[in-house]
Amino acid sequence: MSDDIVFSPFKIKGVTFRNRLGVAPMTRMSASKDSIPRRDVFEFLVRRAGNGAGVVYTEGVVTDYESSQGYPGQARITSQKQIDAWGRVAAGIRRHGAVSIMQIFHCGRVAWPDVNPAGRIIAPSAVAHGSTNNFTGEPYPVPDEMSQFDIDHVINGFKETVKGAVAAGFDGVELHGAHGYLINAFMSAHANRREDGYGGGVENRFRFVRELIHAVKTVMPDDRLLLFRISYWGTADLQIFQYDTIDEWQTLIRLLSAEKLDAISLSTYDFRDNLFDSGKTLAQLTRKVTDLPLLVCGKIYDYDSAARALQHADIALSGKSMLLNPHWVEDVRLHKQLPLHKSEDAAKAYGEEVLL
Repeated sequence: MSDDIVFSPFKIKGVTFRNRLGVAPMTRMSASKDSIPRRDVFEFLVRRAGNGAGVVYTEGVVTDYESSQGYPGQARITSQKQIDAWGRVAAGIRRHGAVSIMQIFHCGRVAWPDVNPAGRIIAPSAVAHGSTNNFTGEPYPVPDEMSQFDIDHVINGFKETVKGAVAAGFDGVELHGAHGYLINAFMSAHANRREDGYGGGVENRFRFVRELIHAVKTVMPDDRLLLFRISYWGTADLQIFQYDTIDEWQTLIRLLSAEKLDAISLSTYDFRDNLFDSGKTLAQLTRKVTDLPLLVCGKIYDYDSAARALQHADIALSGKSMLLNPHWVEDVRLHKQLPLHKSEDAAKAYGEEVLL
């Protein structure tokens, strides 16, 4: 691997990334009643593009007004006002030479009714998330098992949200299939106990994902990127593994690779972790069964960690370092000694107006 791999360009389909560093998606929970995030959140995204990031992700945007919301203050992009606001962000990112990706998701059972406009939560099966809600201090409630109407309605919500992202001018859309949210719940046998065509073996549990990908592709122009985020761990509890074996993981990656995706994004707690007692990282296990470009995040905080992550992936994403250090990309370029931030370091920037 050459010494300049971190700052070498990379192309996915017709889209060129000027370097291999990017802003990871982060849920800021900063939107008001109009579901549009605060000005400083938008400025952060554009500013990081101006400061050298190769790709800039939005925070996770929820996909409908009924059952998708899991946290207070989440953003949407289905009204013209929302599209116009996000459009200014996409244009600013593009103006500074970076690639813009909108991440979209449905929270599924990682939610509680009080913040959801529908007053209910839905999931593949009536199985509660096995940990405590960090916001309420209470166990997650048991969700309603989704009917076929619910499944069709949710898929349509994703389509409408993708339409909004396309109209706003984003270079790509990422389907958030990680961290125990709805898409992940369909794929994991721990959350999906269905006995119909959406449950059972790995291929049946993948059916919802396949239908979702096919649906959103119908409203995406050929020049836009479609990415898929996947992880092995849950949001509220790092000890909850979503998949049990290497074979299960690699089967899902093969199924994803057979669809019309442009890249897979791997969300890890630490990109160096030894997964499934294999002696290999998640990127290594994934690369073995797919030729799709791979993005990876998880404790990438300086030049050495980025370069090491790029041994088995194509783009390295950073969340807390990008959030807390506006000059992070240039500091990486200069091989500066940089800190590995903890989650609590970013708490102020997540919850309050901090212009960076």
